[in-house]
Amino acid sequence: MILLVDIQSFYASVEKAHNPDLKNRPVVVSGDPNRRSGVILAACPIAKSYGIKNAETLWEAMKACPEVVVVKPRMELYLQISLQITAVLERFTDLVEPYSIDEQFLDVTGSERLFGSAEEISKKIQQAIYEEAHVYARVGIGPNKVLSKMACDNFAKKNKQGIFRLDQTNIKETLWTLPVSSCFGVGRRMTRNLQRIGITTIGELAQYPLEKLQKHWGINGHVLWMTANGMDLSPVTLSSFSKQKAIGHHMTLPRDYRTAEEIEVILLELCEEVCRRVRRQHLAGITIHVGCRGADFDIPTGFSRQQKLPQSQNETMPVYHAAKQLFHQYWDGAPIRSVGVSLGGLSPESPMQLDLFADRSKQRALGAVVDELKDRYGSTAILHAASLTSAGQALERAKKIGGHYR
Repeated sequence: MILLVDIQSFYASVEKAHNPDLKNRPVVVSGDPNRRSGVILAACPIAKSYGIKNAETLWEAMKACPEVVVVKPRMELYLQISLQITAVLERFTDLVEPYSIDEQFLDVTGSERLFGSAEEISKKIQQAIYEEAHVYARVGIGPNKVLSKMACDNFAKKNKQGIFRLDQTNIKETLWTLPVSSCFGVGRRMTRNLQRIGITTIGELAQYPLEKLQKHWGINGHVLWMTANGMDLSPVTLSSFSKQKAIGHHMTLPRDYRTAEEIEVILLELCEEVCRRVRRQHLAGITIHVGCRGADFDIPTGFSRQQKLPQSQNETMPVYHAAKQLFHQYWDGAPIRSVGVSLGGLSPESPMQLDLFADRSKQRALGAVVDELKDRYGSTAILHAASLTSAGQALERAKKIGGHYR
């Protein structure tokens, strides 16, 4: 028996819990519009009643509801509350798998003898979270993760109890009647693709010949068919994030970056951060990936490219030189709005491939010293001189968590 616990309007609910004056007011959490992050991250139910939606721009929200209260995100606080909620859930089972900052899966199969049925456990979880974190949880119940997720998203979020069970006994009369866009894993583009072949509901997707879906979309077509039929073999696991295929960092810039010199500063900072995170896990990567997006939303530009390195790396400067070369190879010279770097093909950093023309042991020792200084005194304790130029963002990023101010 699997539960998916989701916190209603998480960021906005936390802000209301910490400021009673906001209780009966429309509240949205949004980034700073002056730094290109004026997007709605969370809207409380009152704000949503005006038609405000997550991910729309701040000016659209203010147009829909001029009296809306705009609160800047406090990611450090949200992370603390999320961990507090995890601790509550771990009282009911030792199988708790975070899915996002405000959603977590629980396997309570072995807990029903202690705490009652899945519905009773769900009510106890709701009560405990509300009493301790002062936010409201909705719970989807199912025999697997995908059904508990769809139970929560499509039903628990829309009924008064905030709890709904979805399984093979009621899937046809509930889930199958919904539009295909409500199926987990079906986005806007896939919705259009499915509609083109006559699939408009989840039930039609579930009953569509599997061979034809596989012919259209291969493995993904098979997965969508299984999802529509309520099938999911993935267990609730504690190791979801323990085996990363790549480690990367992406940054939306505060203004359009137009020159190679400015962009190279950001590439250096991104490589420094990525390599630091790779070293922290005692790994090295063999594949460098660089991507960017142009400044014009109406005419999308940019690229996403990768190439293999001569040897596995986690030292900043070799990775930076490779990233810079890859960037200039595909950059069209147009202004960019965001850029990202990642290292893939991760493997243990030892043993190390020796180099006849460079002392890699010194490079690794230097990286270890830099990491130690940053761990002890903060990420801005030691910086590349380029980060002190007008293009540098390292000092500003140090004030943030997850791209938003602490």
